[in-house]
Amino acid sequence: MNNQITNPKVDVPTGISCNDKDYLNSLLSCLKEMSKNYVMAMTEASNEKLYSQYKQVFLTLIDLQREVYELMFRKGWYSLEKADTQKVGQKLQMLSQEYQDLNA
Repeated sequence: MNNQITNPKVDVPTGISCNDKDYLNSLLSCLKEMSKNYVMAMTEASNEKLYSQYKQVFLTLIDLQREVYELMFRKGWYSLEKADTQKVGQKLQMLSQEYQDLNA
């Protein structure tokens, strides 16, 4: 059984020069890293105005990150793996128990 969720790949030139897939892959990685850094900056913001500014930029970054991911997925350059229903249920049960333990 094939567990891959993907679209037909759009062929790109191969070789040492960068192509559209390479550029988007690099951009997506950069946006992910920037998002992580803004989360850290928000948690350490010294006042509400600074926090709000960081949050605005963060929300813009994650929207852009999602757009790039969706474009790559549509082009067939990003694939997902279908999750096993039983494993998802087990993970949910484990996290639910941990959540209950935290609130006890």
